[in-house]
Amino acid sequence: MDSGPERLWHVTVTVSGTPHEADVVRDAMSRLGEQHAFLHSMRYAMDRAEIAYWEQAAEMLDAAAMAMRVWNEHRSSAGLPAWEVVGLEVLERETFQTRTPGSTGPPVGLHRPVPTPFP
Repeated sequence: MDSGPERLWHVTVTVSGTPHEADVVRDAMSRLGEQHAFLHSMRYAMDRAEIAYWEQAAEMLDAAAMAMRVWNEHRSSAGLPAWEVVGLEVLERETFQTRTPGSTGPPVGLHRPVPTPFP
């Protein structure tokens, strides 16, 4: 079954769990940023983290399924805490862009974001 052309989806994944030292979380997220090329935003605290990126998929369900696996797939290689997904937002590119009129949103493509603490 052909599910149609690939589209871009803006994905935000939030994870949470047992607190870890902030430096440990930041360093692990830096490694995640090196491994997952299309991240554009990473925020963290001692007990939670949030990553945002663009995903290419034919349908929202496909993008969501891939997003649910990102943290666990990189847990060992990046040294990420064993936290669970507690939030997931997947928006089609056009929908995401309407949230900030006049903005095209974060860049699509390869770049290296820096993990920043939650305010």
